[in-house]
Amino acid sequence: MNFKASLLTLLAAATLTAGLARQAKTVKPVPSAVNIPSLPGLQLIDQLIRQNVDKGQIAGGIGYIAIDGKVVYNKAFGYSDAATKTILRTDHIFRIASQTKAITSTAVMMLFDEGKLLLDDPVSRYIPSFSKPVVLDKFNPADSTYTTVPAKREVTIRDLLTHTSGIDYAVIGSATMKAIYAKAGIPVGFESSGLTLSEAMDRLGKQPLVHQPGERFTYGLNTDVLGYIVEVVSGKTLDVFFSERIFKPLGMDDTYFYLPPSKYPRLVSVHTFDAEGKLVKYERNGVLIADYPKTQGHYFSGGAGLSSTIGDYAVFLQMLLNRGTYKGKRLLSARSVDLMTTNQIGELFVRTDKFGLGFQITTEAGKAKLGMSVGSFAWGGYFGTTYWVDPEKKMVCLFFAQQSPLKSDIHDKFRSLVYQAVTE
Repeated sequence: MNFKASLLTLLAAATLTAGLARQAKTVKPVPSAVNIPSLPGLQLIDQLIRQNVDKGQIAGGIGYIAIDGKVVYNKAFGYSDAATKTILRTDHIFRIASQTKAITSTAVMMLFDEGKLLLDDPVSRYIPSFSKPVVLDKFNPADSTYTTVPAKREVTIRDLLTHTSGIDYAVIGSATMKAIYAKAGIPVGFESSGLTLSEAMDRLGKQPLVHQPGERFTYGLNTDVLGYIVEVVSGKTLDVFFSERIFKPLGMDDTYFYLPPSKYPRLVSVHTFDAEGKLVKYERNGVLIADYPKTQGHYFSGGAGLSSTIGDYAVFLQMLLNRGTYKGKRLLSARSVDLMTTNQIGELFVRTDKFGLGFQITTEAGKAKLGMSVGSFAWGGYFGTTYWVDPEKKMVCLFFAQQSPLKSDIHDKFRSLVYQAVTE
């Protein structure tokens, strides 16, 4: 072999070696010390998602399972847009809606760790309009007028974290409070609004509570209030606080309130069903509201405003499973994670389960339904996303779809198949 041929051979070998090295850097870690009993167990999850796509129950969906920090399942099926047949990928961006609540709750607990607030502080200490609260007594549906009685005590930060404050939801809450909030111009949080967060929360503080603070669990705009408290205490807008204190340390590069234009192509379309039961783009009153992540707005809803990828959110959940740390960085104290993921509502219930500071907590009765371990913590989002963390089995699990309503029982079937496929 002459010198020129030898040189070409060496260059080819070097190129091949460099290419293999680049590939090796992108390979996801292979599970270790994890017992996956058989490939067919995970194939049943493939079949479940495919069947829902084929039957037109969802446009597309992604399943994700990590055990002991190792990704063992991360697959996308179907389309990000049913009309254009754009193939759904695992790096597509979803509106995670109420999954924003866990991130806002974490931000509050970070400030708690720093001694900047206490869980039983009255909300009025940070938002004056919440002083001297009143509780709804009588309501006239004809004109949305009402009478009130004084609240027995003020609403606290703990009440907000546990959804026991008596604050309801605009647009999606009870008929009575929807009417009251609509008259007061209270936004739901999904859509861009002419209001600032401070203006909206000031208005909310002046509205009646639906029940006495601490009396019962009422899912409402509590976490939007918490988001504004984060702004007041930290001196930063909520998007900046999230970016600096949570997203950048965790490498959550695809999580935003309002997406940069370069990421618009990866935003999944929201779907719903038309009168014939066919999947179409989600609209309301002829206006496509699903484009709110592209509006470059300034309303940072701590209860519903974020969009993210399944991988980004899995990293956030892994940090919580690790009791506050991720890759050597501590974001939250172990004590605060423990407080967030244990019962904080006493004898009250969320269906058969309890509620911590931002999460539904699985009880023995909850475990009997699908097999999630007692102490697992979970929630989901309005547009078809859901997650849970099982500390006993060291699992982080998510399923993302993007539509409303989600008529399929795919969430529960996904949970069931995860526990069937993965043993201790």
